[in-house]
Amino acid sequence: MSKTQSTMSALGTLAADFSLPEPATGNTVSLDDFAESPALLVVFLSNHCPFVKHLADDFAVFATQYQARGVAVVGVCANDVENYPADSPSKMADEVDTRGYTFPYLFDGSQKVAKDYGAACTPDFFLYDRDRKLVYRGQFDPSRPSLDMPVTGSDLRAACDALLAGVALADVQVPSVGCNIKWKADNAPPWFG
Repeated sequence: MSKTQSTMSALGTLAADFSLPEPATGNTVSLDDFAESPALLVVFLSNHCPFVKHLADDFAVFATQYQARGVAVVGVCANDVENYPADSPSKMADEVDTRGYTFPYLFDGSQKVAKDYGAACTPDFFLYDRDRKLVYRGQFDPSRPSLDMPVTGSDLRAACDALLAGVALADVQVPSVGCNIKWKADNAPPWFG
């Protein structure tokens, strides 16, 4: 299983605008829809990636818990669905049902949003404050499919807790590791490969 790390975008980077379809509902969801939330978590996901499958059920619980505390959560799938049909919009809608996702899971067919965010892998987490400045980009926790460790979400929980409490986030942030985003031919960003 090949592994790709987060690009670790610069802290303070503003959240990129987006307006994407939500296959499970047929709605279009945009960055502005979360304007009232004190925090926003954007996570790049995949239906077929073993790294996402490893934590998906626990992430669904995490998302529900932190949405109740005011963190807006949005998932994005940007994989090339022609070559990876398991990530197609219809399969994304199935994934929402299977996992019990309570957040919008959006389809980035052009892969522009993934590029704008500097997303490199699935899962890839980006946490923004009220002003939509990046305060955390890193792993969910240290567990991996190949390790005998429980999935806890410890790193992302600590970041969200600190942000919601108005205290400084940890200086050391460990990159997320996962499958590379499946870029379309001739569409890969400069950080890929």
